[in-house]
Amino acid sequence: MVIEGVSPAVDEGRFPAKRVAGDTVLVEADVFADGHDVLSAVVLHRHQSESTAAERRMTPLVNDRWRAELRVEQLGFYFFTVEAWVDHFLTWHRDLQKREKSDYAVQLQIGLEMIRAATSRAKGRDRKRLAHFVEVLEGDDELEDKVHDVKSDELLDLMWRYSDRTHATRLDCEYAIEVDRPKAAFSAWYELFPRSFGTLRDVEAQLPGIANMGFDVLYLPPIHPIGKTFRKGRNNVMTAGPNDVGSPWAIGSDEGGHTSIHPKLGTLEDFRRLIEAAKGNGLEIAIDIAFQSSPDHPYVSKHDEWFLKRPDGTIQYAENPPKKYQDIYPFHFESEAWRDLWNELRDVFLFWVKQGVRIFRVDNPHTKPLLFWQWVIGELKRDHPDLIFLSEAFTRPKIMYWLAKAGFTQSYTYFAWRNTKYELTAYFSEITKPPVSDFFRPNAWPNTPDILTEYLQYGGRPAFVVRLILAATLCSNYGIYGPAFERMMHEGREPGSEEYRDSEKYEVKQWPPAEDDLSALISSVNRVRRENPALQQNAMLKFHTTSNDEILCYSKAAGDNVIVAVVNVDPHNTQSAWLDLDLTALQVDSNRPFQVHELLTGARYTWHGGRNYVQLNPHVVPAHIFRIRRKVRSERDFEYFL
Repeated sequence: MVIEGVSPAVDEGRFPAKRVAGDTVLVEADVFADGHDVLSAVVLHRHQSESTAAERRMTPLVNDRWRAELRVEQLGFYFFTVEAWVDHFLTWHRDLQKREKSDYAVQLQIGLEMIRAATSRAKGRDRKRLAHFVEVLEGDDELEDKVHDVKSDELLDLMWRYSDRTHATRLDCEYAIEVDRPKAAFSAWYELFPRSFGTLRDVEAQLPGIANMGFDVLYLPPIHPIGKTFRKGRNNVMTAGPNDVGSPWAIGSDEGGHTSIHPKLGTLEDFRRLIEAAKGNGLEIAIDIAFQSSPDHPYVSKHDEWFLKRPDGTIQYAENPPKKYQDIYPFHFESEAWRDLWNELRDVFLFWVKQGVRIFRVDNPHTKPLLFWQWVIGELKRDHPDLIFLSEAFTRPKIMYWLAKAGFTQSYTYFAWRNTKYELTAYFSEITKPPVSDFFRPNAWPNTPDILTEYLQYGGRPAFVVRLILAATLCSNYGIYGPAFERMMHEGREPGSEEYRDSEKYEVKQWPPAEDDLSALISSVNRVRRENPALQQNAMLKFHTTSNDEILCYSKAAGDNVIVAVVNVDPHNTQSAWLDLDLTALQVDSNRPFQVHELLTGARYTWHGGRNYVQLNPHVVPAHIFRIRRKVRSERDFEYFL
């Protein structure tokens, strides 16, 4: 037997494929052999907690491709492999139906011997039923009647179950599937700086509003003590004033390090209270893990062997020439004390897990050893399989992908810089389809505290609306840095910069009530996401043809739930286009008119066939989110509703 082309298999099984609890996994393989015999194949599968594998029968598709469906329910790892064999009984049975009556006597004797052998392998009731068929073939009935009797579906099932697998071929490796909780695949993140609202207890007052906007993860940048040596001032200037608060990513002072909370924010008890208050509002708290230190961090004085020293004996600060970050010391992972460093950093995670944190956003993981992440995430998820890790690695694709393979649950993407119809179509076609989608879960952010794109700086309100709708509908995981996003903060630090002017990274911001913001729209978009399963996954994303390169059209489907989004990616001008929808993919009868319901405005339209006209004014309605519903009135009459 030849077994190859197994899927899902990330790098031929070197890394696990990713799924969430409740998913049905389609396991496929190419299975073939010489000759024309009938083949049988099974998937042998087990959860990591099980020592004995169960079997799932595979069914042939086309061109020697075989498939079985596995439903994964438990968190952790499932392992599977494929076994196949030449099924002599099924081959005999197939050929018996084609033989001349003169061949029946000898052929029934051949079949009888195989049934006897299977009877000896069977147990319990199955053995009795097989013995019954032995008696039938040994009896005095006419040969034609015996041939009719062995057509029994029951016999075929029993004989498959107790096939002779003496010469079966089994792959000599197990493929892994890592199963996460559902939030790994569907989530909406909201980021805020706690110090801009006062203390952690003051952040509690923001929870209802964030929850009402429809978010389910509240992400906090570092909440630790901040160093004073080489502290940066407003807008990242080198000299800090007496009232400058510094960057939260310059972690550590005489007040503590990575397992401490900034005294002005509160205490560990306040943090644990915030976690519980968040749960009461349907939110989870995610915190930032940034493995770097300020010059004042206790690590520097206690473990200077964890840092790289220059020839003059001073510690090397972080650099990305020509940029210099004198307020940050990177860890020296090539130190001879690397084992102690790795263990300490693992224990930082464990400390916050003990406080109740289950979601971590990891800062710049691509600047630390890749194998460290594979090790530490494996260590942590062994005892805490519900943990979620978001990789903030804006780096080269292969490194971004490797981090995902190595264990990161979700990953930031290049979405912020993909603006045109071509760019969005090409990029999301890549990251939402196998092989990439087997290991890479995208999380789309239109902005972050570090990223204010040119599109948002100069596109006005329409640009923010467009990017919100794209992020929330193209991707099942998305997030925004707020309140900057809903208030449409768009001033760059200087021309050509993606840094915010008066960035919250270096100062405490005041966020008084705004006359115009996007809160209501954000609430509506998140409501649409929650109410439509099609938007809670990426696998069924499909792009449709439009006659205008400024109009993007795509759909998602989950069973009977079908969503079509049409977006004007030009934030400045009204654009129109003819849409050519693939009605087969949308499960719509091309011979009948159908209605679509615009879920943000409530408008309803009747469309005829796959070709339809749209016009989108970015200053009024820059995008549509349509839902197609089908309702059966009778067996012969179907009406399409919103």
